[in-house]
Amino acid sequence: MVIADAEADPALIAADLLSQAEHDTDAQVILAVTDARLLDAVATALEAQLATLPRAAIARAAMDQARLILARSAEEAAAIANAYAPEHLALHVGDTAPLIAAIDNAGAIFVGRWSAETFGDYVCGPSHVLPTDGAARAWSGVSTGSFMRSFTVQTLSEAGARALAPAAARLARLEGLEAHARAADLRAI
Repeated sequence: MVIADAEADPALIAADLLSQAEHDTDAQVILAVTDARLLDAVATALEAQLATLPRAAIARAAMDQARLILARSAEEAAAIANAYAPEHLALHVGDTAPLIAAIDNAGAIFVGRWSAETFGDYVCGPSHVLPTDGAARAWSGVSTGSFMRSFTVQTLSEAGARALAPAAARLARLEGLEAHARAADLRAI
């Protein structure tokens, strides 16, 4: 997915959209713009670039299913992105900071005209393994953290245990786990 405003370069947007479209005929391609004139300029750039693309037939089939959306504002474009939860989200906008802050669901965000998704896939991370089909609503991409284990360490004081015991025991009993409740109760005495 690409979000763009009136300051964006149509040729770069088209290149980013086609880099997704050339994967296969079912590739999902979405553009949300806040400037109606940009839609026409991107369409022209897409045709020009498709004319020389080796995988043009594949990309064109994917683009036939693409969604080119005119958003009323950057906030609406961010809401569309959050609902869609794209694997890749390229931001071709002048003021990126508020838009980044508004994004909750994306596998990776590529900020500004120079940050092509291609770089993220091949040379500067995060990795080529990112959540697809809306999975970015719940999952992150593969990173070094994916290969590390973590655990929590909890240390309560006597006063802390006494304060927490009634709530813990009540929740345990609601789940039907009496031994859990009694282990908490014994620390409230």
